[in-house]
Amino acid sequence: MASGGARVRSGPPADPNALRRDRKDDAEWVTLPAEGRKGRTPKWPLAELSAEEKALWARLWRKPQAVQWERLDLVLEVAAYVRAYLESTSPGAAAGLKTAVLRQAAELGLSTVGMGQLRWKIAVDEVAQRRGEKPSGPKRPSMKSRLEAV
Repeated sequence: MASGGARVRSGPPADPNALRRDRKDDAEWVTLPAEGRKGRTPKWPLAELSAEEKALWARLWRKPQAVQWERLDLVLEVAAYVRAYLESTSPGAAAGLKTAVLRQAAELGLSTVGMGQLRWKIAVDEVAQRRGEKPSGPKRPSMKSRLEAV
């Protein structure tokens, strides 16, 4: 029985802003457009499209990750994810199906873990920043305000 060695997803997650990026075996990061994919939604490749599948299919193809799916020709994989996701959220769905859907989401870059593994990052919305809009997400208190509490 083997022991030790590298494990999938072991160690800290990949960081696109890490100071040391000079390793030859380190893949480059792909920056996805914050506004998402533009253009027409691809044609549904599987038989029988339900209303729920159609809505989720259209929503997914507007995401930033869809730029890469289109480039890599992952239309069938995204369709399989849509069908499996909706089936996994139905009452009484098998736990194995739910696990498979989580794995599919990571492989398609729909989770933060998956995006890190694929080395995808979403571009900063500079237009929103210039307009003075607050970026989405929680704001951390400054170091000064944290020290003042002490």
